[in-house]
Amino acid sequence: MSSLKEVKSRINSVKSTRQITSAMKMVASAKLHKAQIRITHMLPYQRKLNEILTNFLQTGSELESPYTEVRPVGRVAIVAFSSNSSLCGAFNANVIKLLDRAIEEYRSLGKENILIYPVGKKVESAVRKMGYSIQGSYQVIADKPTYQEAYELAEKLLKDFADKKVDKVEIIYHHFKSMGSQILIKEDYLPIDLAKIEKEQVAKEENSKSRYLNDYLVEPSVDSLIAALLPKVLCQKIYTVLLDSNTSEHAARMLAMQTATDNANDLIQDLTIQYNKSRQQAITNELLDIIGGSMK
Repeated sequence: MSSLKEVKSRINSVKSTRQITSAMKMVASAKLHKAQIRITHMLPYQRKLNEILTNFLQTGSELESPYTEVRPVGRVAIVAFSSNSSLCGAFNANVIKLLDRAIEEYRSLGKENILIYPVGKKVESAVRKMGYSIQGSYQVIADKPTYQEAYELAEKLLKDFADKKVDKVEIIYHHFKSMGSQILIKEDYLPIDLAKIEKEQVAKEENSKSRYLNDYLVEPSVDSLIAALLPKVLCQKIYTVLLDSNTSEHAARMLAMQTATDNANDLIQDLTIQYNKSRQQAITNELLDIIGGSMK
């Protein structure tokens, strides 16, 4: 059995850890609240963009855009979103695992034809360990998402795809569903599937029982309007994903710190019981020694 001093030292150590995890939980909670406000303010703009795009797609327009061109994949770009710091459960590990599986799918293309854009320090370090060169560092926007920097990243991806430097772009990120649920997603970013966007938007409209009139006069043409709208939708997508990932990170960290704090409370309770039993045993032994000495 451990000595009273050792048990007391462990109790104090766990209490110190509990203070740290409890403080980190409160910090994560405050950051999560701010991130949720950013998403709430951004969503109406994104919905309206998708509604406008879907509205014109339903006119039967046959758009030819460099961003919708499907071609054989000879070179692929993968954008993976993680955090800069740890202590957020399996948040980063899951992103890295999915990235590794995505790379495995394109292994036959060769390392030089797999371009990886890591958003976040953790995935950036993992990519370097895998032996792949990174296409720029995006650690700043992982902590502080801004539309300008998200736009610059999206613009680079759009330009490379339009110039046929890459034939496909995939993104890996966490979607914030609720406080206790962050869904890891891997989806195609380019080429953009307009039929899929139209189908998803129509389904949302049917669920909300809303209808949009197509009685518009468009100059110079519907096709040119859609062509101008597509880059904005794609840039907005990167910003949305960035906010989604950032919010999921704070939620995952808050949950991890809550679990750590609960575990610390349980451990303190067990150690306190052990300490009291050891103390009681020590007192009993001293009394037996006193009684035994007085009877001699």
